[in-house]
Amino acid sequence: MESYRIIDSHLHTGVQHVSWGWEGIRPLLLEAGISGAGVIPPVEDVYDRHHRGFKDTPQWQACRRRAHQYLLALTDPEVRTFPYFFVWNDFAREDLAPEFVAVKWHRHPDEPEYHYHDPRCREFLDAVRRRRLPILLEESLENTLFFLNELAGDLTVIIPHLGALSGGYTALRQAGVFARPNIYADTAVSEPGALEDYVSRYRVSRLMFASDYPFGHPAAELAKVLSLNLPDAQMRGVLGDNFRRVCGLEN
Repeated sequence: MESYRIIDSHLHTGVQHVSWGWEGIRPLLLEAGISGAGVIPPVEDVYDRHHRGFKDTPQWQACRRRAHQYLLALTDPEVRTFPYFFVWNDFAREDLAPEFVAVKWHRHPDEPEYHYHDPRCREFLDAVRRRRLPILLEESLENTLFFLNELAGDLTVIIPHLGALSGGYTALRQAGVFARPNIYADTAVSEPGALEDYVSRYRVSRLMFASDYPFGHPAAELAKVLSLNLPDAQMRGVLGDNFRRVCGLEN
C-alpha cells in the first residue's frame, strides 16, 4: 500500500459553523498512508440545511466565500489538497477560481432546493463545461435524473456514496445511471454489498476512494476498499489515479 499515492477524494473541512479544522484531519490521513485529499466546505457553511424555506442572503454568500478561501489557503507539506467549489443558488461562477478541481452540488430531499430554472444555473454549468470540471452530485433521485437528462448529460458527474443518499444504489442502477460512460462514483460510507455489486457490474476505472470525513473515518473507509482485493492496476485507479484523471491532474 505504501507504493500507492492514495487520495481521499471527498472529505469536509471548515471552521465557521462546525469545528472540522484541517489540523485535526491531517493526522488521520497520514496514519492511514493517505497523501492527498479532495477538500469540500461543510454544508453548514454553505446554506441553512435545517430550514426548507431558507432564502439566500449576502451574509450567507460571504460565509461561502470564506469557506472556499479556507480551502484555497490550505498548505501542507505532506498531504496535497484539491479544493472543490460548493455551488449554491447564487451560482457564483465569478468565484470559480482556477485552483478548484471539481464542483460540489449537494442537497438532501428535506433541505432547501436548488433553483434549477434560474438562468444563472445554466450559465454556471456552461462555466463548468468550459473548464471540464467534474461535479460531485448529491441530490434526490428525481432531481439527479433531471440534472443528468435535462441539464448536464454531457458533463462528468460523480455520484457520492454509490448513490446511497441520492435515492439508493439500486434505484440509480436500475435507472441506468452507473452505466453511463460519464458517470463516476465514490466509495464514501457506502454499503459493502453495494460496493461489491458495483465492482462486479461496472468498470472500476470510474470508481474513487473517499471517506466523507467526518461522517466516515479515513482508515476504516480505506480498509473497506482494500478488502476488495482488486488487481494492482485497478486498485491504484480507485485509490487515486481515477481522481487524478477525472480532475485533469498531473500524476
